[in-house]
Amino acid sequence: MFIELSHRIQHALPAYPGDSLTELIQHKTLQQHKYNNHRLHINMHAGTHIDGPMHLKDSETYLSDYPIDKFIGDGCLLDVRDEQMIRYQKAYEERIQPGQIVLLYTGHSEKFGTDDYFTGYPVLSMELAELFVRKKVKLVGMDTPSPDTYPFEVHQYLFTHDILLIENLTNLASLKAIDSFEIIAMPLHILADSSIARVVARIRSKTSGGGAMADGAKKHE
Repeated sequence: MFIELSHRIQHALPAYPGDSLTELIQHKTLQQHKYNNHRLHINMHAGTHIDGPMHLKDSETYLSDYPIDKFIGDGCLLDVRDEQMIRYQKAYEERIQPGQIVLLYTGHSEKFGTDDYFTGYPVLSMELAELFVRKKVKLVGMDTPSPDTYPFEVHQYLFTHDILLIENLTNLASLKAIDSFEIIAMPLHILADSSIARVVARIRSKTSGGGAMADGAKKHE
């Protein structure tokens, strides 16, 4: 079973202030042109996306240069609601396993599509970022537009240690009761600093390895 964790790409998808708006337009119709076709104009940081080091560093590594297995791995959810500054906790030393994909559930995605979404979002402490580096996690994902604010020190630190970022996740509440899941976060195969992405969680059942599947989990199309 899979759970959708990404925002659907659609016309006027909210963009970070200063970025161009998304345009998704049907420019060919079956009635007039004998076939349907849509044209998409989107920046790579609209909606759910993955940041690569080139986004903020003098790097020659495009996101498509990373191997596919960088974007697939065991997931770990940290419930950090009500934390405006997301801080290190000693319990995370055992909770987070090496090589995992860590997701931060802040609840901020409930504001997606409003003016408040891009202001006042929770941010990560450097001490927590240092833990992610020690654990050599593959990706850090969050249901916010960024793990930090200008001058983006957490971004820079994680990029320096080859940890990529998934921003603007949604529906993380669906993972709260799940014992074991895998994250599949696939960017486009694109020569760009970052990429829009489809991110899903694959829930492991008792028979497929890992923990039991929660009764309340729902499949999202």
